[in-house]
Amino acid sequence: MGRQLRGLNQENLLVIGSGFTFHNIREFFRSATSETQAMNEAFETWLVETCSSASISETEREQRLLHWEQAPHARYCHPREEHLLPLHVCYGLAQERCNEVFELHILNRKTSMFLWQ
Repeated sequence: MGRQLRGLNQENLLVIGSGFTFHNIREFFRSATSETQAMNEAFETWLVETCSSASISETEREQRLLHWEQAPHARYCHPREEHLLPLHVCYGLAQERCNEVFELHILNRKTSMFLWQ
C-alpha cells in the first residue's frame, strides 16, 4: 500500500501510520516480569534497528519488515499484526530508514514511534 501511495506525487502529503509497536492487550493488564520485559525489549530493539539503522541496506530492511514474525518475540508483542501493519505502509511509502525514533513506555511496556520526512 505504501508503494502505491508513492505514486500520488503530491507535495505536502501527510501520512499517519496509527498503530502500536507493542499490542498484546492481555499483557497490559498483567504485571511485567523480568522475562516479559526482556521479550518486549528484544522486539523493540529489533524494530528500532530495522527501521533506523544506516548499516542495513534497503533490501535487507524490506525483507526484515516483510518477515517481521521472525523477529525476537514478535508474536508475544503482536499476537495479531493489524497494529503493526501501519508501520509497513509508512516504510513502503518512504522506502528508506526513518529520520527519527521516539522510544517511550506506555502502561509499563516499551514502545516506539518512527518519523519519516
